Amino acid sequence: MWRVLRQLCAHLLRGSKLSDAWNRPAAFMSTLLINQAQYAWLKELGLREENEGVYNGSWGGRGEVPAPKRGEVVRQIGDALREKIQVLGSLVSLEMGKILVEGVGEVQEYVDICDYAVGLSRMIGGPILPSERPGHALIEQWNPVGLVGIITAFNFPVAVYGWNNAIAMICGNVCLWKGAPTTSLISVAVTKIIAKVLEDNKLPGAICSLTCGGADIGTAMAKDERVNLLSFTGSTQVGKQVALMVQERFGRSLLELGGNNAIIAFEDADLSLVVPSALFAAVGTAGQRCTTARRLFLHESIHDEVVNRLKKAYAQIRVGNPWDSNVLYGPLHTKQSVSMFLGAVEEAKKEGGTVVYGGKVMDRPGNYVEPTIVTGLAHDASIAHTETFAPILYVFKFKSEEEVFAWNNEVKQGLSSSIFTKDLGRIFRWLGPKGSDCGIVNVNIPTSGAEIGGAFGGEKHTGGGRESGSDAWKQYMRRSTCTINYSKDLPLAQGIKFQ
Repeated sequence: MWRVLRQLCAHLLRGSKLSDAWNRPAAFMSTLLINQAQYAWLKELGLREENEGVYNGSWGGRGEVPAPKRGEVVRQIGDALREKIQVLGSLVSLEMGKILVEGVGEVQEYVDICDYAVGLSRMIGGPILPSERPGHALIEQWNPVGLVGIITAFNFPVAVYGWNNAIAMICGNVCLWKGAPTTSLISVAVTKIIAKVLEDNKLPGAICSLTCGGADIGTAMAKDERVNLLSFTGSTQVGKQVALMVQERFGRSLLELGGNNAIIAFEDADLSLVVPSALFAAVGTAGQRCTTARRLFLHESIHDEVVNRLKKAYAQIRVGNPWDSNVLYGPLHTKQSVSMFLGAVEEAKKEGGTVVYGGKVMDRPGNYVEPTIVTGLAHDASIAHTETFAPILYVFKFKSEEEVFAWNNEVKQGLSSSIFTKDLGRIFRWLGPKGSDCGIVNVNIPTSGAEIGGAFGGEKHTGGGRESGSDAWKQYMRRSTCTINYSKDLPLAQGIKFQ
């Protein structure tokens, strides 16, 4: 398997301009973060001026290490991440821009999925099924798919890889990871941590390989038949292209794409839960989560009160350096994100919306924008049906349960959703076939902040993929139905006689 992986990596890197430290001027080298005193802690993660884009080694097996032994290796990876959780979390905050507590929390999520995967390594497998034929056994056998390609996005540069990697490993696969081009230091640091654990167990670090690059690398991974499963996290637009390329070669894809998530608060909602939930879901990670709440539906009887409470809560958000433990809100990831934010605000105004809070770029260094609340739009306004990766919350009034459930479902994405109510009947209608059509359906909690024990993913234009817990492990394996005849007779199924 590693021979295939090594050939693929060579193909991906062919034609790329690999940097050469010896040919770089000293002035350039001095500008690297690794050489600046304030970032000296980066060396604790094994980062250097030059970092291998792809781990180079050899591996000749394919799921040959028993699953519980694989689980032990994953347990050790979790422990290694625990030891580096603060420094790695700091790097997430530095490179992605999220606040430090979220950066550390993201590494903790990888640790959690490692813990989960350890137990799973002793549980994966299929059932023994009753056979209609005497002297026959019918069993379901699960084997690794082989090579799992993992393409992750900038907003969760550690956790999403962890969801895929930990489960793929206990299933017996090797992994090839392409992180976001804007978070490459994180990708290198995580890969180094994993490689050391593998080597300490006399396994090649190449089991979990890394390649850095942009869309051309992702395209190569999508088109290459040697990538048995491609897990892609990103926009719906790009995900559709990935799905078509993988399907063209009859490969497998696991898609985690966009979300246009809604919170619904009914007249009986506990507003002491609604306001902080909407605040966290809309403003957390500066609105750059795939589960960020972008639409807030409020019953007409509580609309004005909730909007006023939200405005007061927004005014108290502590903005600043993400490394400051007192800060709750950091910058957007790129200048392009700022431009998209401004464009969405202007479009909302054109479509009849009123900006009741925020709407501007902050007058401070960095990609800071004001968290924004927009009211007055029609529920089916074009901008409200467009996912903008920014902290913009569109607020709507509704009258009835039937109409607001329909409004929740009318967008193309189907990732996360939540209602706030005390009505038990309404709760179960929300969870049922006429309720939310999303992959994550919550009650009295925000749309974001999912736990690793459940399957994570969504429906419709969100892609349909599932990662993390529950039975998501099945996507990383291939299933065979096996019939064993241990008798001396040859009865055919369905009672067919052929003689």
